[in-house]
Amino acid sequence: MEKKWSPFLVLLAATLWGTAGTAQALAPDTAHPVVIGVTRLALGGIPLLILLLLLGKLNFKMPVKETLLASLSMACYQPFFFSAVMLTGVAIGTVVAIGSAPVLSGIIEWVFLKKRPTRVWWYSTALSIIGCFMIFINRESVIVHPYGIVMALVAGLSFASYTLVSGKLVKKNSSISIVAIVFTLSAIFLSPLLFIYDMTWITKGDGIAVSLHLGIVATGVAYFLFARGLINVPSSTAVTLSLAEPLTAALLGVFFLGEHLSLTSWVGICFLLLGIGSLILNSKYSSKNIKLRSGSNVSK
Repeated sequence: MEKKWSPFLVLLAATLWGTAGTAQALAPDTAHPVVIGVTRLALGGIPLLILLLLLGKLNFKMPVKETLLASLSMACYQPFFFSAVMLTGVAIGTVVAIGSAPVLSGIIEWVFLKKRPTRVWWYSTALSIIGCFMIFINRESVIVHPYGIVMALVAGLSFASYTLVSGKLVKKNSSISIVAIVFTLSAIFLSPLLFIYDMTWITKGDGIAVSLHLGIVATGVAYFLFARGLINVPSSTAVTLSLAEPLTAALLGVFFLGEHLSLTSWVGICFLLLGIGSLILNSKYSSKNIKLRSGSNVSK
């Protein structure tokens, strides 16, 4: 697959993630957010794992250290994010968790991989985070809970870490094998939580439909696309592009759940689109420059 399409795969993945909020709103009232998170991981990974086993295409030679780190990162993200939202509200919890992830990812790349983020990345990320904040800030009363903020930051760090490690795994391993193994392990790590909360809602019609959508579409398919995009997209850029998730969630809330966005939120959507668009354009420009330099080297 050509490099120019990779950012759009990440965007498509983020769009599918953005449907999770709408699906969760349609779930039975007894569905606890933490259980929904565990269900997403299980239905996103286990069916893929079984399919690959039946086809004999499961890669058992994935590096243990990176695989465990990716699985632990994703397992940590689910409970910390949902706990942050419960403590400090959807607005602050989402903005801090999702908004901090791009910055933390850029810092991790800078410190550990010696890849200094470009100026365009900083501008695009700043615009996107400001836009994300503006989308959510007027949707509910703001509650700044210290523990909630810490949990949101841990969630952001978890997602940034998952993206960085997955970026290494996709270089030498099948994307579908990575999603199958990592998400199955993440579900196993979080499985003790299923004994704490009520699970009967999954047996209901709407519970089954929501679970299948969250697991197969918003997790399995979405993270497969994300992994494919990571082959050619730096982790810091991918995490910034992932801010299309709250954008999708906000728009679906308006068109399908009857929610109302203020003028500030619509301006925030414009900022977010501007930040994401500038990153994509920069990626295309960089790709063209690489091709031109390669061509000039060949001619010489």
